[in-house]
Amino acid sequence: MRKHPFHLVDPSPWPIFASLAAFVTTIGGVMYMHAYIGGGLVLAFGLAMIIYSMFVWWRDVVRESTYQGHHTSPVQRGLRFGMILFIASEVMFFLAFFWAFFHSSLAPTVEIGAVWPPKGIEVLNPWEIPFLNTVILLSSGAAVTWAHHAILAGYRQQAILALSITIILAVVFTGFQGYEYLQAPFTISDGIYGSTFYLATGFHGFHVFIGTVFLGVCLIRLIYYHFTKHHHFGFEAAAWYWHMVDVVWLFLFVCIYYWGGT
Repeated sequence: MRKHPFHLVDPSPWPIFASLAAFVTTIGGVMYMHAYIGGGLVLAFGLAMIIYSMFVWWRDVVRESTYQGHHTSPVQRGLRFGMILFIASEVMFFLAFFWAFFHSSLAPTVEIGAVWPPKGIEVLNPWEIPFLNTVILLSSGAAVTWAHHAILAGYRQQAILALSITIILAVVFTGFQGYEYLQAPFTISDGIYGSTFYLATGFHGFHVFIGTVFLGVCLIRLIYYHFTKHHHFGFEAAAWYWHMVDVVWLFLFVCIYYWGGT
């Protein structure tokens, strides 16, 4: 008989499998970048292994939480601290890109004309697609907050509607960013401006995609009655992640699109 509220995780093959998947992906990436034969296949196989390990590992976590009742209040508290630390690491990740951007833009070197944006770079108008995407993403943040409050109040249909709106807005945001990339007059190889712009906005776009998948899984779980007023940390984690994505985009819009393009 267990006499403590903590969850002692059962032996699982997924941590070692995920480590092996990351190793295969790294090897495939190096082979692909150095144009070795079969590098692309190894990289694709490694990515497929990572996606599979994510699916089965998190499937087991959902089972432990929803069907086995292992996620007691102390366990949820630990998960919350873990999610907070993960988001903090994501903030540091983006801080590196902002550091590179401001290092290059506040004191532009003579090699780029001693001006910012560098000579020859035609920047994007921040009041077109970037501003529209800002409105879309902030609206999605409001919608996910609506969904959270609906779950807390027990309004399940409202929560499903609000979360669906969030996901739709996220997909629209991604579509507009893809269109912006296709129409942009510069590429990632166009010096320091192209590098910092595409790395910062591209990784943000990748985080939007991951957040969209995160929220999509939460929507499925919500439809299948996995969340209650007092037990919905999976959704809370997704909402926190989405708000982090919103805040990072605001800094991207102000610093890179608006200030960095003037």
